[in-house]
Amino acid sequence: MTEDADDRKPQSDEARSAFTPPQGVPQSQSPENESQITSEFALPEGLAAPPAGEDAERSAFTPPATYDARSAPPAFTPAQGIPMVRLAKNSPWQDRMRAMIRLPVAERPAPDLTQKTDDAGPAVPRVLDLTLRIGELLLAGGEGAEDVEAAMFAVSRSYGLDRCEPNVTFTLLSISYQPSLVDDPLTASRTVRRRGTDYTRLAAVFGLVDDISSDDTEVSLEEAYRRLAEIRRNRHPFDTWALTLAAGLLAGGASMLVGGGLVVFVAAALGAIAGDRMAWIFAGRGLPEFYQFAVAAMPPAAIGIALQLAHVEVRASAVITGGLFALLPGRALVAGVQDGLTGYYITAAARLLEVMYLFIGIVVGVLVMLYVGVQLGAELQPREALLSVERPPIQIIAAMALTLAFAVLLQQERSTVLLVTLNGGVAWSVYGAMHFAGNISPVASTAVAAGLVGLFGQLLSRIQFASALPYVTAAIGPLLPGSATYYGLLGIVQGDVNTGLASLSTAIALALAIAIGVNLGGETARLFLRVPGGPEAATRRAAKRTRGF
Repeated sequence: MTEDADDRKPQSDEARSAFTPPQGVPQSQSPENESQITSEFALPEGLAAPPAGEDAERSAFTPPATYDARSAPPAFTPAQGIPMVRLAKNSPWQDRMRAMIRLPVAERPAPDLTQKTDDAGPAVPRVLDLTLRIGELLLAGGEGAEDVEAAMFAVSRSYGLDRCEPNVTFTLLSISYQPSLVDDPLTASRTVRRRGTDYTRLAAVFGLVDDISSDDTEVSLEEAYRRLAEIRRNRHPFDTWALTLAAGLLAGGASMLVGGGLVVFVAAALGAIAGDRMAWIFAGRGLPEFYQFAVAAMPPAAIGIALQLAHVEVRASAVITGGLFALLPGRALVAGVQDGLTGYYITAAARLLEVMYLFIGIVVGVLVMLYVGVQLGAELQPREALLSVERPPIQIIAAMALTLAFAVLLQQERSTVLLVTLNGGVAWSVYGAMHFAGNISPVASTAVAAGLVGLFGQLLSRIQFASALPYVTAAIGPLLPGSATYYGLLGIVQGDVNTGLASLSTAIALALAIAIGVNLGGETARLFLRVPGGPEAATRRAAKRTRGF
């Protein structure tokens, strides 16, 4: 084969590339130095390079050439600087931590390490676990979401974890800690499976948090865990039979408030005791609280109907009303409304939904017995609600007895029982003076009386550096809308739906007046007392998360 034939033979793919110019296209000159490889960021030919010197390297924070300091726009930071938040050492930790959690993370002052830790720093997982365990006891005891967050923040901050964000919902606690902007955050959570009422345990947890956040007391992590275990193991101050007798005393005192005599007192007490024991039996079988409340509401209603069928000259409505007072979930209602007013809407909605279910359970139990009584021919008079009974000395004593029994049911410390009993007597005296003597509507009278309960409870809690719940919850017992609830149910059973719904609406209005009044009284106490930090501190931030938009 000749050389011309070899030239006309097509070359293989290995001999040529897709980037090789075809024949007839002039070949580009290869660069003299193959190492000089350009990129898309290289300046094209004909464009002048920037002058060398101070302006050779610029960043995003370098002012532009047109910037003039004399005509500069207003700076982001004010000339007087950002006001520093100083926390008063002699103020309760609730106020100090409540002011802290309402500040953004960037505006919070650096933490003062009140508890000693190792040289390597605090044991972050153990601090987070201790914080969650303390928050679990507080939330299970009925404390408000804002106070639970304040306690959790106080514990974590006292051990040196300042960039913490606690979060509280109805059954879930979580806390997130971020060491710095470049480190990964740590998040831990805990679920509250079971809730119980024990204000003695609640007060002990508050005392532990106070010691941890105090500069004068040294509490190591091991000591805090030991004290927390002792709090969990502590027995209740009152046993089950004491609680049963307290339920009877509460029902009897409530029946005296609405016009009952000695026979009504005994009948209401027996009905409440029977209902309480039946509820204990159902609780031991693992049935939900809905059925426990339904069963507990039946014996007082059955005894009232039996007295009416026996033609005993007593007010059967007082017996049934007294039994309802021992069951109305006033504690959960106040906590739910308080969470809603302070901005914790998810927790508030869950608490109010729980109140609704418990209230429906009471309604079902009473409705069943009222329906049986109407079928048997019992002449129950819903118009008895219009009969106002004014017996100030007897009613004040009955209100104090009711409050005392309520405090025992809440498992309060023995030292707080006397104070809360006096607070309940003052609440009923104010209500009676406004409603009976002043002819003011019961809703307004209830709101004012509940406001005084919240005010006095907040002041007493500040003196004791404790929770306000033991001084407030039992004192609102005489104000609970037991009569309006009973007459509303009776009207529905007898076919007068309009009257029944109107009475139930009154009961709801009274319950909301109690909850709002208690919260407003507590906020009034904080309003007129010194703001943590003195005159140089920023004003107390509102609990509202938005401004309406």
